[in-house]
Amino acid sequence: MGVFFQLDDVDAFTTAAVGQPGQRVFYLHVRQDEIRVTVKCEKQQAAAIVEYLRKVMNDLPSPSTKPLPTSVELDEPVDAAFVLGAIGLGYDRESDRLLVQLEEVVVVDENGEPDPEALEDRGHIRLLLQRGQALAFCEHTESVVAAGRPPCKFCGRPLDRDGHACPKMN
Repeated sequence: MGVFFQLDDVDAFTTAAVGQPGQRVFYLHVRQDEIRVTVKCEKQQAAAIVEYLRKVMNDLPSPSTKPLPTSVELDEPVDAAFVLGAIGLGYDRESDRLLVQLEEVVVVDENGEPDPEALEDRGHIRLLLQRGQALAFCEHTESVVAAGRPPCKFCGRPLDRDGHACPKMN
């Protein structure tokens, strides 16, 4: 059976990157009391969560408090519970919290069909964030994502130390 967590009162939800720019591995980390769960993700997934949370928060009153952004130092090798696949995001008006659901990526066969056992056993984390926590997550994640390789001024793709083959310059 895959991991399953329902965390309704998280202490921290944050993003961390391990490695050098261009070879970084991204992780989402959630903590509630003694429970600590880390999920491996793509940089674009972390950025997409931020984009959605910011859109939802634009329609809500500003949070009255904002916790300090939580920086997580992950020891290598990182023990991720699973690799992130589907992401579900929403807003629960009743509790005034933002919902984040993280699901394990599902293995598919050569026809693109998911393995039925993998669907049943996939990891799943459901957490609720206060608006201030969501804002702190967004600000921290944006700084982690931006700390990577600078973009090419012509095509926007990331520059390597030795430059890159820019399609707009060829």
